[in-house]
Amino acid sequence: MKVLIGVDDSRHSRATLEFVQKMSWPGETRMLVVSALAPEAPGFGAYEPAAAVRAAGMVEGIRELQEELVTRSRKTLTEAGLHADGRVIEGDPREALLEEARQESVDLIVVGSHGRTGLEKLLMGSVASHVVAHAPCSVLVVRRRSPGGEAES
Repeated sequence: MKVLIGVDDSRHSRATLEFVQKMSWPGETRMLVVSALAPEAPGFGAYEPAAAVRAAGMVEGIRELQEELVTRSRKTLTEAGLHADGRVIEGDPREALLEEARQESVDLIVVGSHGRTGLEKLLMGSVASHVVAHAPCSVLVVRRRSPGGEAES
């Protein structure tokens, strides 16, 4: 079995990794931890070359942070006895995760849910909702629990 786990630097992703660690997986299961580096806003710095240079530096810094996140996540899973690889991919997380799932022929995608609703969901979008609607395989959406045991928004 091949499982793709989408991560970002949120408490919801940490809850997702904790959930995956607690589950029983067939012995040959391979985990692929993926973080998507969203593209720069179009036209950013188009009128100011110095802004474009600053933006390039910021993107590289963000990439480094995501690489560290993937490395930590992979280490967490391997310490739990799971076989895990990881990578940072480029693109809108909604589409990039789907494309990676297709290319890797994964059996399951696991993502966390931020629990956005209403206007916030409309404006920011929902990676989990998009992945569920368009995935080439099964999807597991993990909701973070509050201290009282309720699903947290």
